[in-house]
Amino acid sequence: MKFLSSLYIIYFAVNTILLFDFNGKSDISNWKIVDDSVMGGISSSDFSVDANGHGVFKGSVSLENNGGFCSLQHYLKPVSLKENKIFSIRLKGDGKKYQFRVKSNRSDYYSYVYEFQTTTEWQTIEIPISEMYASFRGRTLNLPNYDGNNLEEIAFLIGNKKKEDFQLLIDKIEVK
Repeated sequence: MKFLSSLYIIYFAVNTILLFDFNGKSDISNWKIVDDSVMGGISSSDFSVDANGHGVFKGSVSLENNGGFCSLQHYLKPVSLKENKIFSIRLKGDGKKYQFRVKSNRSDYYSYVYEFQTTTEWQTIEIPISEMYASFRGRTLNLPNYDGNNLEEIAFLIGNKKKEDFQLLIDKIEVK
């Protein structure tokens, strides 16, 4: 019985895909800020790596000029997640709600979305792939949920329909 448990743990670890592990030498050139300024809004955000090696997504959301969101996107070489079931993200928030978003194809007009609440402590958010729903500009689409067959983009978005400052520290993003 003990042998089978060990075998399961090894099998589970082998199928884990590390999407990004932030550290002091992280290349963040494939991470891009896309705020509501693309639609005339005036929200603004920034992304950097701090002295502790964590990704820092911070800024200010404004509702002026029909704005209301800030987002951070990372483009990947295509990855198949057929064997994986859960996104696992180690992060430290500010008590606000965020969205984790993915795209099967970078050119898709819609994203698959999962909303999560942060605390002010380090936490690991686990997101079931099958619970990510298709959305475009805040509207749920009548499409099947994400199947994990292909992944080309991951993103974080804050857009809680209110003016607010925010800060999200990101340590690691993987798929199990």
